[in-house]
Amino acid sequence: MRPVSSWGRLSADPHHVVALSDPATAARGIRTSPLPGLAYGMGRSYGDVCLNPGGTLWTTSGLDHFIAFDDVTGRLVCEAGVLLRDIQRLAIPRGWILPVTPGTQLVTVGGAIANDVHGKNHHVLGSFGDHVLGLTLLRTDGDAIACGPAERPDWFAATVGGLGLTGVIAEATLQLRRADGPWLETETIPYANLDEFFALADASEHDWEHTVSWIDCISGGGGRGLFMRANSCDPGRRAIPRVRERTFPCVPPFSLVNRLSLHPFNAAYYTLKKHRAAREIAHYERFFYPLDGLLEWNRMYGPKGFFQHQCVIPRADGRAAIAEMLREIARSGDGSFLAVLKTFGDRRALGMLSFPRPGVTLALDFPNRGARTHKLLDRLDAIVRAAGGSIYLAKDARITREFFEASHPRLPEFLKYRDPGISSGLSRRLMGT
Repeated sequence: MRPVSSWGRLSADPHHVVALSDPATAARGIRTSPLPGLAYGMGRSYGDVCLNPGGTLWTTSGLDHFIAFDDVTGRLVCEAGVLLRDIQRLAIPRGWILPVTPGTQLVTVGGAIANDVHGKNHHVLGSFGDHVLGLTLLRTDGDAIACGPAERPDWFAATVGGLGLTGVIAEATLQLRRADGPWLETETIPYANLDEFFALADASEHDWEHTVSWIDCISGGGGRGLFMRANSCDPGRRAIPRVRERTFPCVPPFSLVNRLSLHPFNAAYYTLKKHRAAREIAHYERFFYPLDGLLEWNRMYGPKGFFQHQCVIPRADGRAAIAEMLREIARSGDGSFLAVLKTFGDRRALGMLSFPRPGVTLALDFPNRGARTHKLLDRLDAIVRAAGGSIYLAKDARITREFFEASHPRLPEFLKYRDPGISSGLSRRLMGT
C-alpha cells in the first residue's frame, strides 16, 4: 500500500498499486489483484475519478508501446499507457497529428478515452472519442472485449467517457489527421466583456479551427479577457524552439494563489497580453500546452491542494449564467488565474457520460480553503444546474449525487456496462459502488 494523489492534491489515500507493463500478462494481473480495482495512468485528473482509496490501482504507464503506424492512412495502434506527447512527436514529422488534444499532452491514451477529453477545436472535430476506431477492454472476470464505432458500439459508447468503470483499456486504434507541420498561425484579441467574447467566438468558428479564451474571473460580471484562435499553417523551414522544462520546486506552506496575488497577476497578465495582441506563428506545444513547460505546477496551491470547477451550460442561458458565476466569484473574494472560457460545437456526445455538449464551458481553479471554498462551489453548482448545465467529472471532487444523476440522463443505460470489480472514489460518491 502506498499513498496516491490526483492532480488536485486534495488527498493522498493509501492504495494497493499493481503495475501493468506487459499486455500478455495484464489480464492475469487484473484478475488476480484484490478487488475492487481501477486503472491509473498519469493521474492528471483533478479529483477522485482516478483514485480508489483503500483499493487497487492498476498503473498503466508501463503499457507504453506503439504497435503499428500507417504513414499512408494515419492509423495508429498503441497500448493504452502511451502518452499523447509521444504520439505527437512520432506523428507530426511524418505529416500527421492528433485530431483532438486537451490542455496537457502528459496524459495517456487510455485516460483520454476514459474521460473523452476535448480540446480547443470541438466545434470542428468533436472530442477524443470521435477519432478512436477501436479498443480492447479487459474485464475483471477475465473477458476481453473488442469494441468500436462499428463493433459492439454499445460497449464503445459506454467506455468512451466511461470514467474507467467498464474495464481496463489495454489497447486502442486511433485515426490521426493530416498536418502541415508543427506550426500554427495564432491571433490574440482582447475583449472587454462577455458580449464581445460571444461575438468573437461566433465569428471565429467558421474560419478558425482552434478557439479559446482566458477570462479575468475577478473583474466582476463584465468578464474581460483574451480571445485566442489558431489554424495550422506551413510557414516554411523554421527552427524548432527549444523546450526548457522547469519544475515547480516545492510545496509552499500556503497557496501562492490568494487574494494578495490574484488581482495584480490578473491585471498584469491582461495588460501585457492586450498590448502585445497580434498575429504570429507559434509552435503547437506553446499554443496547445502552455502549462506543460512547468512540471508539478499544481504544487503552487500549497499543502491543501485545489479544486477545479469546469461546467458546460447550454448556449441559450450561457451568457446569463456565466455572468452570474463571475459576480458570485467576485463577491466571494476568491478567484482563479487559470480561468478558461470557450464554446463547444453543436455536436452530440459519443459517450454515454461524455462531458462535451453544445454550449459554453468555463473552467476555474480554486485553492482549497475548506468550508469557504465548498460553499462557493456549491453556489456555482446551483447556477449551473438552474441553467440546465453539467460538471466535468474528470475534474470534479465534490458534486452531489443528485446533481450528477440530473445532469447525466444516460446514466441508467451506462450502468448496465459497469464492471462489478471496478470502483473509484468518484463512483462510490456518485453511484454508490
